[in-house]
Amino acid sequence: NEGEVMSIDGNTGNVYVGAIPTVDATISGDFATVMGWADEIRALKVRTNADTPRDAANAVRLGAEGIGLTRTEHMFFDADRIPAMREMILSTDVEHRTAALAKLLPMQRSDFEGIFKAMEGRPVTIRLLDPPLHEFLPTAEEDIKALANDMGLTYEYVKGTIESLHENNPMMGFRGCRLPVKYPEIAEMQTRAIIEAAINVKAECGYDIVPEIMIPLTCEFKELKYVSGIVKATAEKVKEERGSDLKYLVGTMIEIPRAALTADEIAKEAEFFSFGTNDLTQMTFGFSRDDAGKFLSYYYDNKVYESDPFAHLDQKGVGKLVEMAAKLGRSTRPDLGLGICGEHGGDPTSVEFCHKVGLDYVSCSPFRVPIARLAAAQAAIKNPR
Repeated sequence: NEGEVMSIDGNTGNVYVGAIPTVDATISGDFATVMGWADEIRALKVRTNADTPRDAANAVRLGAEGIGLTRTEHMFFDADRIPAMREMILSTDVEHRTAALAKLLPMQRSDFEGIFKAMEGRPVTIRLLDPPLHEFLPTAEEDIKALANDMGLTYEYVKGTIESLHENNPMMGFRGCRLPVKYPEIAEMQTRAIIEAAINVKAECGYDIVPEIMIPLTCEFKELKYVSGIVKATAEKVKEERGSDLKYLVGTMIEIPRAALTADEIAKEAEFFSFGTNDLTQMTFGFSRDDAGKFLSYYYDNKVYESDPFAHLDQKGVGKLVEMAAKLGRSTRPDLGLGICGEHGGDPTSVEFCHKVGLDYVSCSPFRVPIARLAAAQAAIKNPR
């Protein structure tokens, strides 16, 4: 009946009344033996997408060799953090915005310390703030009034700011690297948190940490150079303050077709590319991942598409952009790091494609790591490098 709990065994299909106790998945026995064989054969590294120390630790337990994507925006939605985030967005000048960001700094630093500790020196790619700012603000009238009262602002000002941030197509709007072009102090705070956390954990635990700072949504070399300059200046300032020789990398997500087409220019500034194939697929096909489900079933029924391009990488179109960007990027910077962090990173056919075009790693959600490890080995057997 509605509201009753039931449990389903995904292996047998059995359905049980009530909540069946579960244990964390482990790799052991014959499965561990097969995974060991796969690891000996595969050329692709396998990383994970993880935003918390718990997810990171789970992924390591399942064989992840690093983090390919940490989404920093997920850290701002907690109840104890969202007020400072909203204060930052609603600030009327740089002074107040910086003061709000100062409240978020220790929280971000603590988050990154936990992740660096969980990864024990393995590579960690941290993406700077990506979503549009309106996602952090309330929409209900009573919530807007309460926020205005809490911040000592007029209802009209808060309401007007929220309305000014509204976008008809936020996926293609004021987000990603476009945010620090207008508000450089956001990138400064996040960079400081990353570098300070890495220095602290390196000193405490002795891990050889090389943070990989990823700038999202780049589509123009000068845009990346501007934001990268903010990141590097902040990182060097922190290193000088702390007397540290910490190494770090600054790279970008390739998720806009123009970035793939101009990858040789972008690689002049980026030390690594991470292909965000979720957005790259949206931008290339011209339809929204959130809305495409309303009509894609008809495409399958009428044999227009054989599969969901968000589940299996479209190798003819999106894949061609990935391959082109990889070649162009390495023509400029031969040691350019190349990875994929969209959910395609856990799909076997997509993993095989990534192996064939010469990427260094795939990154997927923690519980897809074993699948990716096996798929990478199968790809290496079918397509020796």
